[in-house]
Amino acid sequence: MKKKLYLLVAVIAALTLVVAGCGNGSSKDSAADKKLKVVTTFYPMYEFSKQVVGNKGDVSVLIGAGVEPHDYEPSAKDVAKITEADVFVYNSQYFETWVPKVLENIDTSRTTVIDASKGIKLKDFTAAEEAAHEHDHEHGEDEHDHDHDNEAATDADKNPHVWLDPVLAQKQVENIQTGLVKKDKANKKTYDENAKTYVKKLDELDARYQAAFENAKEKTFVTSHAAFGYLANRYHLNQLPIAGLSPEAEPSPKEMAKIKEFITKNDIKVIYFEALASPKLAETLATETGAKTVELSPLEGLTEAQQKQGLDYIKTMDNNLKALQESIK
Repeated sequence: MKKKLYLLVAVIAALTLVVAGCGNGSSKDSAADKKLKVVTTFYPMYEFSKQVVGNKGDVSVLIGAGVEPHDYEPSAKDVAKITEADVFVYNSQYFETWVPKVLENIDTSRTTVIDASKGIKLKDFTAAEEAAHEHDHEHGEDEHDHDHDNEAATDADKNPHVWLDPVLAQKQVENIQTGLVKKDKANKKTYDENAKTYVKKLDELDARYQAAFENAKEKTFVTSHAAFGYLANRYHLNQLPIAGLSPEAEPSPKEMAKIKEFITKNDIKVIYFEALASPKLAETLATETGAKTVELSPLEGLTEAQQKQGLDYIKTMDNNLKALQESIK
């Protein structure tokens, strides 16, 4: 009787595996047709992933349009989305500082986790950025837990805004491509071709920036927060941030006086602000120095209105280029 029972259990188990295999795309064709569920953290990761995934997956973003990513903390529903995803893409533990704790509860045998900044050497802040960033910490802003596995984890903090450098953005796209192929080998050809096409567009974007600033003599630009260090470094420019990593942090009166003095002394005519943060500081400095304010997008999130206008990463970076040319000449 026991032998018959064991045999019945074995048969049921075998049938279950067969049915599961038929239902989840065990054949090459069905595996290729199955769409991945890809969850990304914020806009650049969403855009890069979407470009590589193409029609082979459904890509969603946790931090919605018009939301300031620096203020974001995942809800239980958001964590569930990550847990249920086939692929999870984030920029860096130094930007999405909540990611390491979330990953402690993720089954990585089911969900492929892609650190889009893997292999990119994150930079320390410049002297101006560091001063602003230290002020952030003095006011309790942007305090992170860095006790997690990363080659840069021994440093106090790094600048995570690598997506604003078109060359480093290419590396992020390639990292996403590698992770997608690891998860879904059946669609490797599609991911490789899509990544190659988008990397070429980023290469052309880089060429436009290179040409625009190649012979620039005035290279300093004043911006509301320290997001553009990698872009400035790539094109040999000088970024002077009003605030540090957090766009909501406010410099001290002494720091504001120094920035005002610099703007006046160097006859700077433009102060850049961003759409997702208060323009108050930029407007105050502009009023006091006779400069004008111009939007410069850190691409941390596109508003609904911007998306309706057809803006994406490439178009917004081209708009940034035109904006910067008002200062960089």
